[in-house]
Amino acid sequence: MALQFSRIGPATEQLEIWSASEHGFSFVISNESSGGPGFHGKPGFVASWRPIHINKPAIRVGGSPFKTYAEAEKACEAMLAILTR
Repeated sequence: MALQFSRIGPATEQLEIWSASEHGFSFVISNESSGGPGFHGKPGFVASWRPIHINKPAIRVGGSPFKTYAEAEKACEAMLAILTR
């Protein structure tokens, strides 16, 4: 089953964050920039994951930040496949 990402908060907010969960794992994609509002970092879409039921920090998906949201989403799908083998 494909991850179904939903934007967190209204689209009018300046933070761009999407989340999805499946098979006991939570995934988040955030859009970062070097300046302006929102998260600051290397520009691009940063993907991360963590187990839902274990209180641990999120782990960045390899390859982050991605140039497009679609690339970040695809990387999350690939990571889910690895985690659920």
